Amino acid sequence: MDVILLSIIIILYFILLAYVGYIAWKRTKSSEDFMLADRKTHPYIMALSYGATFISTAAIVGFGGIAGQFGMGILWLVVLNIFVGIFIAFVFLGKRTRKIGHNLDSLTFPEFLGRRFKSKFIQTFSGLIIFVGMPIYAAVVLIGAGRFMETALTLDFNLCLLILSILVCTYVIFGGIKGVMYTDALQGTIILISLIVLLIITYWTLGGVESANLALTNLVSHYPAEAIALGGTGWTSFPSFGSPIWWNLVTTVIIGVGIGALAQPQLAVRFMTVESNKEINRGVLMGGIFIAGTVGSAYIVGALSNLYFFRFFNDISINIVGGNIDKIIPSFINAALPEWFVYVFLLAILSAALSTLSSQYLAQGTSLGRDIYETIKNKKNQNSITLTRIGIIIAVILAFALSLILPGSIIAQGTSLFFGVCASAFLPIFIGALYWKRLNRQGAIAGLVSGTVASLFWLLFIFKKTAIGLGICKFLLGQDILINAMPWPVVDGIIFAVPISLIVMVVVTLLTKPMEKNHIDLCFNGV
Repeated sequence: MDVILLSIIIILYFILLAYVGYIAWKRTKSSEDFMLADRKTHPYIMALSYGATFISTAAIVGFGGIAGQFGMGILWLVVLNIFVGIFIAFVFLGKRTRKIGHNLDSLTFPEFLGRRFKSKFIQTFSGLIIFVGMPIYAAVVLIGAGRFMETALTLDFNLCLLILSILVCTYVIFGGIKGVMYTDALQGTIILISLIVLLIITYWTLGGVESANLALTNLVSHYPAEAIALGGTGWTSFPSFGSPIWWNLVTTVIIGVGIGALAQPQLAVRFMTVESNKEINRGVLMGGIFIAGTVGSAYIVGALSNLYFFRFFNDISINIVGGNIDKIIPSFINAALPEWFVYVFLLAILSAALSTLSSQYLAQGTSLGRDIYETIKNKKNQNSITLTRIGIIIAVILAFALSLILPGSIIAQGTSLFFGVCASAFLPIFIGALYWKRLNRQGAIAGLVSGTVASLFWLLFIFKKTAIGLGICKFLLGQDILINAMPWPVVDGIIFAVPISLIVMVVVTLLTKPMEKNHIDLCFNGV
């Protein structure tokens, strides 16, 4: 290890972060500054912040590990991320979110929903979902960065988690969303360049694009027997239709994350930080390039790691890392890439972790301070910064504690589950809030609650990985899961919970009175 080179790179990185965070702190004067950057964010910063928040170590390390174990079928998630997570999100949801949020003077995603439907319950309940559910997502992001630091720097894993937690907590507490978005733009640039360079070096090392892909296809005879038994067909082909791997890949990973991104509170709030729709339009191209260059590269490299390890170590990736897929990307980087690039890529992993963690901690902090405490105490319009900072500290502690106890190979699964819960709870009422003027308070509450309950029920009693892991079904009913017949134990709850939420929301709305016309006119003024 070149300690001097590593020290120089990390010191320069921290100096840049500190400088950007300082600028954000100096420009943060009010609650609106702290939570929405005074609604005047540059489109490049907004798009890079959105992308860097969206693409975390969970995407690079966790889903890259899935590609290393099962293959390139996960690239369909990239397609869905670009089309749904960027194009649909920006063009069809972002513009209306920005305008309606401005009309209602909303500072957070739960407050946006609460004011749209004139419901303190919706704001508080949404804040609780974020504050209670997001620590699991934050913990797996933290684990992803910690695993790479552990592998690249031979540091104690728990020490890595502590360093990361303290670092991100510091600039989020002082800089608010400006601190988050300014550092996101810096970190997003580092991530994009590093992942593209990684893809180029990987293909160059393995003999070129065509040669490497063909060789990986021909390596199918060494595809894991346990993966074949579950429906896997190779690293360059899609799993067998209807197999357990197919259901997991399609429903949990591709649909759960691809569609779930539309209802991520920490992403939706980005649209309310810009001044006009022009900035959102300008952000679409940058966002699409970012997604394609980052996760697209990570997933391809994850699959190709099998070819590298087989050529140089005579074994495939999952065996090299002892079965923990969260170690595939870190181990490949450490073994296959030049030492200087390992250090540079460490910055990319740190950037991916810090950018996502900072947004998660801020979302949890604002949920606790503004959406839960202030709503319950009926103290709106007071200065929310202090309460939010307390919430951020609590969020950091919760994520750190969970990262110490969660099992291996959890990164991708934890991310998918949180995205699925958010989609089930928020997606129907969020889209309804933007496009259906008839949607009223009663319908929105019914959709929010039914989607949340349906999603949690599926996770606790039907979905095998979470039901067995948590053990609640076993404790209450004496059996691991309620339904053993395939494919239900491997089908993600989003497939059922989102339609349930939508149907309940529509039925209750049509059976109850519309909201006041003057309120609806206020919401949709200029939309």
